Amino acid sequence: MGRLLIALAMCALCACQPAYADSIPRDAEQYRRTLVRAAHAEWGLDAPIATLAAQVHQESAWRANARSQVGAQGLAQFMPTTSAWMAQLYPHTLGANQPFNPGWALRALVTYDRWLSQRIQARGPCEKWAFVLSAYNGGLGWVQKDTRQASAKGADKLAWFDSVERHNAGRSAANFRENRNYPRAILLRWEPLYAAAGWGAGVCAPRYSL
Repeated sequence: MGRLLIALAMCALCACQPAYADSIPRDAEQYRRTLVRAAHAEWGLDAPIATLAAQVHQESAWRANARSQVGAQGLAQFMPTTSAWMAQLYPHTLGANQPFNPGWALRALVTYDRWLSQRIQARGPCEKWAFVLSAYNGGLGWVQKDTRQASAKGADKLAWFDSVERHNAGRSAANFRENRNYPRAILLRWEPLYAAAGWGAGVCAPRYSL
């Protein structure tokens, strides 16, 4: 009986966590050209396609109809308030708010990443993208608070890995764990997968290519 209860508890825990296999979903290829066009339009021809693809992988596993338990929607997993804000902020680029439309979602994702990037300073592209992804997941305000706390305690405020990422300015333990896993999963787990599959060089290649 005890073993059965433990097994059931483990299954329940697994059901609450994303369980994406270490392979590229079939749907990724379906939306690849759309992502490339959106990324080039926003970031230029040197857009980090493998990085952006890794982010979509982490967010929705390329499922256009994805909906999280807390209400995040579509490929980019925007909350309704965020997608509505983005549509208002970039009406000419994005048009009407359509989070379940793959083209809209991918344009919104790369545009929001760019918006965040313009407001963040860091040492090199890998560190900067870690900050950007933390902000995408948990909000720019929290990244700024964590950075100020890290700096006040003598840490390098321009480095994410093993520096700012270690500091928590007040998030709950669960939110802190989720947020710190998010950049590492994208940059160090999924990005190498897409880079190896020919989606382009990743921004953190020096970290995982050693």
